[in-house]
Amino acid sequence: MNTQENINYQRIAEAIAYIQNNFKQQPSLDEVAEQVHLSPAHFQRLFTEWAGTSPKKFLQYINVEHAKKVLREDQATLFDVAFETGLSSTSRLHDLFVNIEGMTPAEYKNGGQRLSINYSFAESPFGSLIVASTAKGVCYMAFEDDDEQALQKLKHKFPNASFQQKLDLIQQHALFIFQNDWQKLPTIKLHLKGTDFQLKVWESLLKIPMGKLATYGSIAQRIGKPSASRAVGSAIGSNPVAFLIPCHRVIQSTGTFGGYMWGSTRKTAIIGWEGAKVNIER
Repeated sequence: MNTQENINYQRIAEAIAYIQNNFKQQPSLDEVAEQVHLSPAHFQRLFTEWAGTSPKKFLQYINVEHAKKVLREDQATLFDVAFETGLSSTSRLHDLFVNIEGMTPAEYKNGGQRLSINYSFAESPFGSLIVASTAKGVCYMAFEDDDEQALQKLKHKFPNASFQQKLDLIQQHALFIFQNDWQKLPTIKLHLKGTDFQLKVWESLLKIPMGKLATYGSIAQRIGKPSASRAVGSAIGSNPVAFLIPCHRVIQSTGTFGGYMWGSTRKTAIIGWEGAKVNIER
């Protein structure tokens, strides 16, 4: 895929990587623009269109010190506040509209035998992605630049399923998540292949409010397994649905963002983008 939206994201991702690596020096607009070979005015306009805020403001959202501040201030009520937002509020959280249903033991064990899976390719603010669905809900979503590689990874996850390239209504509802008007967001249903422990961890991730962050340890405490931080990390790393299950909101206890299945720069971009969106709605 080589759409203009994807090209713009690649430019923004390069800028974000530069900002992340040099945040201690608080790089100026001119310095960042020079790194991506754009004029300051063009870069400012492109960045603001993509993130909804200025590069300078965005820097605050991806600053490691900001991550530490968020953890200090919000960790105690990190999960509870997600459900305190009124449904009529302009800051309504998309996580409230995601429901998880685990696959049956038979579906889990036989690699999706007798499952019919539709899949399609799409663009998002964070690059190209593949999204797949069964009759019950979205079963897979991943950021991938190469369509063939994306499809092979999907088939590897469900080796015995039948596949059809088709954009269905379930997928369309999931892709609405990237639009700005969440007042019209329908309920998004997920149909996931995972162990009971993995499903419990993934469900807990849905309770982290947009614009907030959690640690692996706080997730472990939330699910009643305070000593299972490593197992929690493994479950988070196995998340089959990018963005909808917000594993990007989990960071290390030191305040650093840490790794991400779909790239650390993309994780940084999503955290900053969400922080900017929440700030705009306030």
